[in-house]
Amino acid sequence: MKRLSAFILTILCIYAIYFDLTSGTLPNQNEEIAVEASAANQEAGLEYFEKEVGPGETVLTIIEAQLGGPVPVAIDTVVSDFQTLNTGIQPEQIQNGKTYKFPSYK
Repeated sequence: MKRLSAFILTILCIYAIYFDLTSGTLPNQNEEIAVEASAANQEAGLEYFEKEVGPGETVLTIIEAQLGGPVPVAIDTVVSDFQTLNTGIQPEQIQNGKTYKFPSYK
């Protein structure tokens, strides 16, 4: 009986880890809000788009969502471009519900 319980618990843990890694467990409340991007937006020679930050979002996740994949430049470049577009605001200081300019790497 102990072996059966251990086997079921192991299978359940493996499934939970698989589900978390593939689908995630945190709800994305901003799925219905489309990322507004405009190629006409340029500041300091950088193309950008503006987006209101949702709960749990970071600069990298917002840019990756807009690109539909990984960011094609170094993280240091993303940080410096974000600071340039937002007058020195650190990426760690973004606040939920506020709108910021994010660099567009198309």
